[in-house]
Amino acid sequence: MSVSAPPAAISELRERIARLEGGNARERTVLPFGVAAIDRVLPGGGLAFGGLHEVAGGGNGAVDGAAAALFAAGIAARTVGKVLWCVTRPDLFAPAIEQAGLPPGRVIYVEAGDEKSILACFEEGLRGGFGAVVAEIARLSMTASRRLQLAAESSGAIGIAIRRWRRQEATDFGQPTAAETRWRVSVLPSTPLPVPGIGRARWQLELIRCRAGESADFTVEACDAKGRIALPSDVADRPLQKEIGRRRASA
Repeated sequence: MSVSAPPAAISELRERIARLEGGNARERTVLPFGVAAIDRVLPGGGLAFGGLHEVAGGGNGAVDGAAAALFAAGIAARTVGKVLWCVTRPDLFAPAIEQAGLPPGRVIYVEAGDEKSILACFEEGLRGGFGAVVAEIARLSMTASRRLQLAAESSGAIGIAIRRWRRQEATDFGQPTAAETRWRVSVLPSTPLPVPGIGRARWQLELIRCRAGESADFTVEACDAKGRIALPSDVADRPLQKEIGRRRASA
């Protein structure tokens, strides 16, 4: 004689299967950039909470690496609650992070000795009730990224992996991971001013992978004091840029 499983057990099993398949039992919410050209190419209109996202500089230099960190800081600044930031090198410039909207009082910094420890801190942080968790890592395997994605799904936090490397051969940014989006940030000449001086920094922002979405490129102004990027006026006025930036073939 067969015995039917109780509804509660069936519901729990369905939730576990959804998590293993990359879904999320809770209703997915997003963090919009507030830039229509960017938000319209992202599923749901923004970066998904409860997900892992990758960011890297457009080159191996410190300048593009700093831009990637500021882009991540701007995202984290627009979440609610404390932010955990995990590093292996004590070279993060906190005043610049604050200018991107993330004041010291919101950030807990963790310095670990190696990447294995960083990944452990990253995963635990994603399960620990933070609004966002940022970790600077060089290598990210599919297995490690899958664990991070599941940890983010379990709490609803945003996880940001900033890909850093010392040598070109350490770069595995092109390898597949479980991250929902993958971004590359390169520094451009700053916004022109009508008088001598330095205008607001500009970035070439590349969305090179987006789960269930499209790839695209954007020219943007760097994060302001509230963590918000913007389209430069001379770019926003271009009809093609106003639509979706410059779309590219999916990575």
